[in-house]
Amino acid sequence: MSCLLMRESPMIIALNKEKTVYDGFITEKDFRIRISLPPDHQMKQAKLHCCWQMKRLLHGYQHIVKQHMSPADRINNSHYELVYYQEVALKSQPGCQSFSPPQYYSQLITEMEILGWDKLLFIDEEFRTLKLKAEDSAGRQHAIAVKLKSKYPTEAPEFSADLPVPLVIMWTSQSTLANVHSQFLLNVEALSEFWSLLDEIDEQTWVLEPEKPTKADSMRRIAIGNNVSIKVQIDPRHPKMLPECCLLGAEHVVTPLRNKLNANMHLWNPDCSVLQNMKDVLEIEFPSPTTHEKSSFSVECGICYSYRLESAIPDQVCNDPRCGQPFHQVCLYEWLRGLPTSRQSFNIVFGECPYCIGVQNFQAA
Repeated sequence: MSCLLMRESPMIIALNKEKTVYDGFITEKDFRIRISLPPDHQMKQAKLHCCWQMKRLLHGYQHIVKQHMSPADRINNSHYELVYYQEVALKSQPGCQSFSPPQYYSQLITEMEILGWDKLLFIDEEFRTLKLKAEDSAGRQHAIAVKLKSKYPTEAPEFSADLPVPLVIMWTSQSTLANVHSQFLLNVEALSEFWSLLDEIDEQTWVLEPEKPTKADSMRRIAIGNNVSIKVQIDPRHPKMLPECCLLGAEHVVTPLRNKLNANMHLWNPDCSVLQNMKDVLEIEFPSPTTHEKSSFSVECGICYSYRLESAIPDQVCNDPRCGQPFHQVCLYEWLRGLPTSRQSFNIVFGECPYCIGVQNFQAA
């Protein structure tokens, strides 16, 4: 408890070596406060002494200050309660934003005690935005942000989470944070198979994009070979069904793979993983971290000489088999557009490759 007090209220210090008496000031407003704990440090037996200015500010909130806490929760709860004292003191000053009635904070503390303080990742200074953590059956960690309204719980909070589908939380005036947490767990458990399939791809192949996938990302661009890759978009609700596939690379390399994909599409087996199905349908083995270095597939753009341009990587390749130089989409488009010899037909731009001077065609976005 001493560490928490020093961190959140550095102007409050222990007066004895047993650390049962603390004295000092809350915030830069100089509100004097003294906390006396019994020998067993149980907060439910603590006594709070404060200056008359702070007593006036806390008028109407005494039942929250006196709220009993179990010994197991005394450290975490005392941390949030002391922060609460500070917020009450600051916001009651002239010109400061108004704060919620005592019942709001009392209910919030009660709901967190029922849910468990260990589920709380974050709470802001306004006591309006919370982040609750949850763990699914596979051991993955998830978080849901809850933004409480001024008329909570009558008015439904706002919810957000890192998911590939809309977050569905049902709310009534009788709902609590524990209900929200339970519903959130149902949401993430419904996506468990989807994340498992992506985990297999991330672990056993070289994923070129996204560079740092989040739980909301349902696309993977997977390296097949030098300057050849496949982009797959997996349906989170039906993760084992045939995904959207887009082969990227020079035409002379992509065309045979595209033909195999079209010819073997009927072999897709919903009982197998996406990765295994792609191996069977394309009749290939994907390069993996155990067999290849990622640098083999991280070829720089032939125009800007960088691999990653903001979030994009080179995805346009010269079609001449003797060249095969990759380019960023935006770099190649600007290059071809600047050539007086280039021409455009609908959304296709034709021009010379910056490397081999061979004819390069580019499909504009």
